[in-house]
Amino acid sequence: QWDSDVSRAELLKAVQGSHGLLCLLTDKIDAEVLDAAGPNLKVISTFSVGYDHLALDEIKKRGIRVGYTPDVLTDATAELTVALLLATARRLPEAMEEVKNGGWRSGTTLWMCGYGLSGSTVGVIGLGRIGMAIARRLMPFGVKRLLYFGRTAKADAAELNGEFVPLDTLLTESDFIVVACSLTPETQGMCDKAFFSKMKNTAVFINTSRGAVVNQEDLYEALTSGEIAAAGLDVTTPEPLPTNHPLLTLKNCVVLPHIGSATYSTRGVMASLAAQNLLGGLQGTQMPSELIF
Repeated sequence: QWDSDVSRAELLKAVQGSHGLLCLLTDKIDAEVLDAAGPNLKVISTFSVGYDHLALDEIKKRGIRVGYTPDVLTDATAELTVALLLATARRLPEAMEEVKNGGWRSGTTLWMCGYGLSGSTVGVIGLGRIGMAIARRLMPFGVKRLLYFGRTAKADAAELNGEFVPLDTLLTESDFIVVACSLTPETQGMCDKAFFSKMKNTAVFINTSRGAVVNQEDLYEALTSGEIAAAGLDVTTPEPLPTNHPLLTLKNCVVLPHIGSATYSTRGVMASLAAQNLLGGLQGTQMPSELIF
């Protein structure tokens, strides 16, 4: 057990002969790790809802079971997404900095103006559990229309009068765009130059899904050219994002250190579920949340 990031070399050494492995989203479990573990490995329990860090094809070949932690972090991630959207749209980090550095101005009508949700159109890409939880929290702010895009229409969206639309329609008509989809070959790099060029120049872009969904160079260009108004990110590529990354130089880009599920209660429930999954896999019994692939 490590209380901080484990190095690749340490992981490869320590995993040898293990029957079970409990890992984090930041641990890449590929063929090299599986080979190092050897034939004893029966179960991998990941402390996350995402599993793009796991080489599922290699894991399946070896007959290894996988546990993960869906559902339990939905509310925390949705709350964080709303907080990030509001902070980005209303320029809260920038305003706090002005207070600290003596830049507070009075008598200037447009100083620190941002964008409000009342009467707006919100577009959600990926209206799954988390996407729906985000939408439910945003609608009471006076959102006029909810647009969403994904693989299929969602029955739950009817309660919010959600409109299932093509991606281009969502991009051109939304004032706020929230990305809450899974990382797949289809969504990798989806938010690119062509994507941002279709957005309003007053639109705010929020991503709390996976960093690899966004082409960060294209996002930087869209933010600096005024193609879009602002962006808020809780996920990046890589993580941690280097402190000299160009996105961190922008006032209209708010970057958080992947804290979507970071509440004490949520992390406690995730830990318990991950442990139960691990024990179930070791004992050959039912796992509370087993990934079927």
